[in-house]
Amino acid sequence: MTLKQGTFIISLDFELHWGGFEKWPLENYRQYFMNTRKVIPEMLRLFEQSDVHVTWATVGMLFHTTRHSLEETLPTLQPSYAQRELSAYQYIEKHGIGNDEDDDPFHYAGSLVQRVLETPGQELASHTFAHYYCNEAGQTVEQFRADLRAAQLSAEKYGKRLRSLVFPRNQFNEEYLKACYEEGIVAVRDNPRDWFWNIRSTQHESMWKRLNRGLDAYFPVGKANTYPLGSIESALGLPLCIPASRLLRPYRPKEYFLNNLKISRIQAEMKRAAQQQQVYHLWWHPHNFGNYPQQSMDGLRRILDTFVQCREQHGMQSLSMGEVADLILKKA
Repeated sequence: MTLKQGTFIISLDFELHWGGFEKWPLENYRQYFMNTRKVIPEMLRLFEQSDVHVTWATVGMLFHTTRHSLEETLPTLQPSYAQRELSAYQYIEKHGIGNDEDDDPFHYAGSLVQRVLETPGQELASHTFAHYYCNEAGQTVEQFRADLRAAQLSAEKYGKRLRSLVFPRNQFNEEYLKACYEEGIVAVRDNPRDWFWNIRSTQHESMWKRLNRGLDAYFPVGKANTYPLGSIESALGLPLCIPASRLLRPYRPKEYFLNNLKISRIQAEMKRAAQQQQVYHLWWHPHNFGNYPQQSMDGLRRILDTFVQCREQHGMQSLSMGEVADLILKKA
């Protein structure tokens, strides 16, 4: 591992129904999430075959296999959102969850967490404990800190300490970064540098921002999204902020040629990063593969085949977010 080398990073937001409980009626999404659970082992096999290291930023509630285990780790200090429906605890109180993973595979995923840990090169990381929204009105940084501690307590059941984090809905600010660092987090995923990725809140976000984010998946709307690994700076008392490059958007049959266009764009950006010895940081949610899993997996195979070519031709390396932090902090 070196700083002056093309670097491919993948970070995944692993959340199942916790990623949108406030807007996704579970009765409409059961098959979607069951498909997601089936495709995750396929992803892991592909990552192992290609020797690709991946950061699995996982909602802490998913670490559990039983309600008893989950309830043992619930923080006493919980988010006081102005919009109560944003709280996972309010969802549990109102709708309930099952007693274990067999009964409720949408809100527990301990068996899948174990599969991640058993696969070489995979990093178990945090997506907060209860899909915490850092920029929403009403909550406080101390409530966020309690959430981080619950996530770390959940990871301890696997003998792990979480070192990397992805913020739900990409919401964060410096005060929350300090809390992350103080609770053991050394690396977080930063947003791409374009203005349309500056996300304060997802509750009243403009359609113009969303439109530009969507268009940029297919056409060069934003800035160049690769960067030198050495440009990631370490700041005293803060985790490293590792910028994302591209969101891998899901396959949609109505998009026809656009499905191929977005994969081709990722391949071209990755090749550019390899040739210029820069970073290419790809991210998505495993549940993005829930509607058309095999077509989405076909796209992922093309991407990973391109990485293998970049490694063979240009020496591109694959690193998790934690490995990037280790490399940069060691050189600092």
